[in-house]
Amino acid sequence: MTQTIRRSDKDLQTNVTDELLFDSSIDATHLVVLANGGVVTLSGDVGSLPERHTAKRAAMRVAGVQAVTVDIVVRDPGASGAKDGDIAEAANQMLSWAVDVPSDTVKAGVRDHVVTLSGTVNWQYQREAAARAVMYLKGVTAVANTIRLIATTPASDDLKAAIDGAILRNAQLDSHQIKADVNGAEVTLRGSVRSWAERRQAEKVSWSGSGVTSVKNHLTVTA
Repeated sequence: MTQTIRRSDKDLQTNVTDELLFDSSIDATHLVVLANGGVVTLSGDVGSLPERHTAKRAAMRVAGVQAVTVDIVVRDPGASGAKDGDIAEAANQMLSWAVDVPSDTVKAGVRDHVVTLSGTVNWQYQREAAARAVMYLKGVTAVANTIRLIATTPASDDLKAAIDGAILRNAQLDSHQIKADVNGAEVTLRGSVRSWAERRQAEKVSWSGSGVTSVKNHLTVTA
């Protein structure tokens, strides 16, 4: 059994490395891939924050990957000449231009090239949109998203039924393997899925429920 696991991990390590090399938006020159029991660890450094996220997504789409740990750092952006003040000004400008971030709800502060987002919004997709709006700025090495969710309406009594129905309708999900438990405005997902893409889709569906302010994704990837 031990030999089988080691052989599988070696194959997984090779497949993830090949996927990183195949993706033209990633410079995998300084990346290292390790696999242990289906858990892939990515380490090394990349030139930008979006490239770090792209590397993680590339690893997650490889068959057999059960979890991904990212220890990748963004290289020192000093050569770009970007200063914290310049990044903060640009970040707040991008937030004001983003159509999916409500006006005057989110602010960006910057320290040592790390952007911290604060404020309140009503939906998870707005939190994600705010992070996406600033992560592509030159010189940004990380984004700390501290934006709070405050639902405009309380979670309804039929929230569980609504989420169950949305999971059942979704062609990307196997509804028989996914269970959504609802406690007030908090949703907890349990069960198993076939891929990380399916796991993310189930979480996205849950966040779309009216009044949801928290989603705990305990789905396991079994394929």
